[in-house]
Amino acid sequence: MTEELKKQGGVDDAAAAGLVEETAAASTELDDAAKAAAEREARRQALYEENERAEDERARAEAERMRDVDDEDEDETPRDTWATVRRLWSEAAGDHWRFYIVFASIVFYVIFNTAAPAYSARVIDELWGHIQVAFVNNATFSITWENCGRTIFIYFLIWTAAASFYALQSFLMSSVAERLNLRLRNRIAQKLNREVVSRATNDLDKMSESMQRGLLQLLVSIGTVVGAVSVMFVFSVQLTLVFLFFTALSLLVTKVVSRRTHDVTGERQEWVSKITSAVEEGYSGRLVIRAFNRERQSSAEVHEASKELARVSTKADFMINAVGPAVRFIGRLAQIVIAIVGCSMLVAGHMTVGVFQAFFQFIYEASEPMTQLSFTFNSLQSALASAERVFDLLDEPEMEADPLPDEAAKLPGRVEGRVSFEHVRFGYSPDKPLMRDVSFTAEPGQKIAVVGTTGAGKTTLINLLMRFYEIDGGRITLDGVDTSRMDRGELRQQFGMVLQDAWLFDGTIAENIAYGCPEATRDEIVAAARAARVDFFVRTMPQGYDTRVANDAESISQGQRQLLTIARVLLNNPAILILDEATSSVDTRTELAIGRAMDALMRGRTSFVIAHRLSTIVDADLILVMDHGNIIEQGTHKELLAAEGAYADLYLSQFA
Repeated sequence: MTEELKKQGGVDDAAAAGLVEETAAASTELDDAAKAAAEREARRQALYEENERAEDERARAEAERMRDVDDEDEDETPRDTWATVRRLWSEAAGDHWRFYIVFASIVFYVIFNTAAPAYSARVIDELWGHIQVAFVNNATFSITWENCGRTIFIYFLIWTAAASFYALQSFLMSSVAERLNLRLRNRIAQKLNREVVSRATNDLDKMSESMQRGLLQLLVSIGTVVGAVSVMFVFSVQLTLVFLFFTALSLLVTKVVSRRTHDVTGERQEWVSKITSAVEEGYSGRLVIRAFNRERQSSAEVHEASKELARVSTKADFMINAVGPAVRFIGRLAQIVIAIVGCSMLVAGHMTVGVFQAFFQFIYEASEPMTQLSFTFNSLQSALASAERVFDLLDEPEMEADPLPDEAAKLPGRVEGRVSFEHVRFGYSPDKPLMRDVSFTAEPGQKIAVVGTTGAGKTTLINLLMRFYEIDGGRITLDGVDTSRMDRGELRQQFGMVLQDAWLFDGTIAENIAYGCPEATRDEIVAAARAARVDFFVRTMPQGYDTRVANDAESISQGQRQLLTIARVLLNNPAILILDEATSSVDTRTELAIGRAMDALMRGRTSFVIAHRLSTIVDADLILVMDHGNIIEQGTHKELLAAEGAYADLYLSQFA
């Protein structure tokens, strides 16, 4: 009995051991399966989170883009949209054939792009059918040319055709936009100076970019939406209506949030402008702030503005980031509703698996262009406004062109400097004449002073002499030659100007002095600096004449800048001088020194001096007193004082 029990115990122990081993093996298999499932779940969760982040970024980018476009809506709307479109069409006359090919490519692209998801339903259904047959027959499923291969190859060809037509239309539209951009740039460059061209080309770049992307995207989006929604209606009217309802709801939410975002970002921009202004004011006026011990108050103003900016920026960032989750929630809700309804139709046999997955492809095909249509339309509106400004610029009346070199009037040898205004008429606007009948003659070597109150027309007189503006009547002659028949470049070579606002470019002092005469030697530069009483100052600089300066350099005073510009004119040695209050920014002692240098320079040269301080022109050979664009008195200092007219009143008011 005991032995039987032992035997039975041995058997039980063996069975127990076998059971433990089987349990351990099963446990290991379960652990491996659990690990594999956990890994799959982790990968699925990571993919889901990646998709979530991608959609967040896309929604945030769309909200930001809508905000930027809304900011420009008010100022970036063309006055006449269709007139501008027709003008652009006529400007691109040589590229119309490219447009026709683009339109044809868009049509074929939409056809193939819409056919691909629709054909995918057949691919999926055929694959699913063959897989079910193989499963029922317990056979291995394989793809051959007859067994789904031909269908997949056709599916591949459809996508290849769509990609080819998209590449073709993108290339041609870029070519059209850049060629039109270049054509308009050349026309503007022929008409305007460099600074205005720089501003105008910003509009041209915006127009070109919108044509390359915006116009193409608009046409493709319209075609894609129409094609996708049409096929969706063929697949299921019920599911399509559900999709359109949620799409409209999403667009409505986006529009409402974007309007609120527009208001908040506008307020943020105001505070940014206030801070920028305060910082710039504090920097430029730091010496005054320190002198009046206002550092603490100035700092407090900037900090208070910064706090307000932080508050408004927080609100703006929230509004920008809120639209993404809101739109994504509506999109997810739409997919859930469509999935539930679609599954019920699938179970009921009213829809195949291929059609079901194809419908979800069309949801993406239609929803993305719908979201972008409003942004694209606003972008095109802004581009048309830019094009309209360019055309306004091109339609402005141009200055009279210089005569051809063979037809241009030439000065007779050495320039003597006789300048004559003969019944000159001029107005900045044709219906508002400024000068009605201005006549005077400056003989060679004379010093002509032009005086008058602010806005009397002194600078206008000089501008007409230099042909910065064209006169409306009469004529201006230089040594008997009508200046309107001369080449502007040759005319202006005879003049040297010292303006009230001294200008220096980024370079050395020697380069600034030799600006009008780059071939001048160092000795000639030094001689001009000495004549302008600036040599001593230059030699106190760290590198002397090789010291680099700029127009905003604080190491050089305004008076010293003006001395350098006077040296620049002295070196150029022109036949006629124009001095626009050239000594206004120097002290009395320096003014006297420059006056002596100017006397030597002007000896034998005709000179025009615009002066507010009448003490500087008492030795002028002829004084022109101007008022409202006309010469009301002319004569010498003594003659005008004796006449007791406007000049006498102006002179006595300065020395009373």
